[in-house]
Amino acid sequence: MDIEYLLTLQNFRGSISDSLTPVMEWISMAATTYLILIPVFWYWNRDKRQGLYALVSYYFCMFLTPVIKLIACVYRPWIRDPRIVPAGDSIRTATGYSFPSGHTTTCAPLAGGMALNTWKKKYTRFLSVLFVLFILLTAFSRNYLGVHTPQDVAVALIISALSLYATAKLFDYLSENPGREDLFLLGGFLLCWAAIAFISLKSYPTDIVDGKLIVGPEKMKVDGYGDIGKVIGFIVARYIEKAWIRFRPRRDSWLHIILCLIGLVPMLLLKTYFRPVMRGWLGDQWGSLAYNVLFTFYYIALFPLLLKATDRFAPGSAKA
Repeated sequence: MDIEYLLTLQNFRGSISDSLTPVMEWISMAATTYLILIPVFWYWNRDKRQGLYALVSYYFCMFLTPVIKLIACVYRPWIRDPRIVPAGDSIRTATGYSFPSGHTTTCAPLAGGMALNTWKKKYTRFLSVLFVLFILLTAFSRNYLGVHTPQDVAVALIISALSLYATAKLFDYLSENPGREDLFLLGGFLLCWAAIAFISLKSYPTDIVDGKLIVGPEKMKVDGYGDIGKVIGFIVARYIEKAWIRFRPRRDSWLHIILCLIGLVPMLLLKTYFRPVMRGWLGDQWGSLAYNVLFTFYYIALFPLLLKATDRFAPGSAKA
C-alpha cells in the first residue's frame, strides 16, 4: 500500500511534467536549513523560554532519530521497489536509511514548538497556522519526492509530537525544581556518549547490489555523530549560559533586534563553509560531531554572550 501510494504520486508528477518538484525540493531544503533561524531569533530576542522550548524539542528528536534509524535499518523506497524513481535532485540528499524521516523530525519540533508559542496570543495565531501547514507540507514533500514512505513520515510526526509533549512536561517540572536541571543535563550528556558508542560499535547490514553496498555504514555513522553532536553542543552551551551568561532578550531595543538579525548570518556561513573545514581536520565522523557542537554552541551561548555585552547600550530589560 505504501509503495502504491508513492507510485500514484510519481504518476501525478509525470502528468504535470514535474512542475511542482522544485517547490517540494525547496520546502524540504528550507525545513533543514532555514527553519531553525526562527526559534533561534525567538530565543535571542522575543522569549528565551519559548525559544528554548522549540529547540529542546528539536534536540530530543535529534537524539532519537539516528538511534531509531540504526535500530530499524529500513531501506529507501527505490531500493525496496525499483519502480520508485525519486524526483529531481532529492536522491542526492536522501542518503542512508529511510525510517523515520529525518527532514520531518527536524521540521516538526521546530515549527511545532513555534506554532504552540505563537498560538498563545490572538494576533500571532495566523503564524501558528502557517507553522502547522509548513509541517504538513514538509512531511508530504518527502512522499511526493519519492524518498520516504507514508510510514516514515507518520512515525516521524509521532516522535515529534511526543518530543514536544515531553519537553513541555520537562519545562513544567524544572520550573518547580530548577535545581534539578544540572542532573538532566548530566544525564543527557552521558546518554549522548552512550549513543555514540552504539553508533560506533553496532553491526550494520552489508547487502550488496551491483557490486556496491546499499547503505555504507560509514555514512550512517557520520549522520549519527552529527545529530548527537547537536545535542552535546546544546547541553554544554546551556550549562554555560545558565551558569555564567544569563542573558535576557530585549524586545524593546532596536539595537537588539538588529544585532539578532545580523547574528543569524554567521549560522548560514558556518553551515556552508565551516562544516567541510572541520571534517577535513578531524575526519568525517568526528568532524561532523565537532562542527555541530560548535554550531549549536554559537547560538545557545556564544552569541547570547555578545547580546549581554550590549546591555549597557539599551536601558530596560524584557523578562526572560
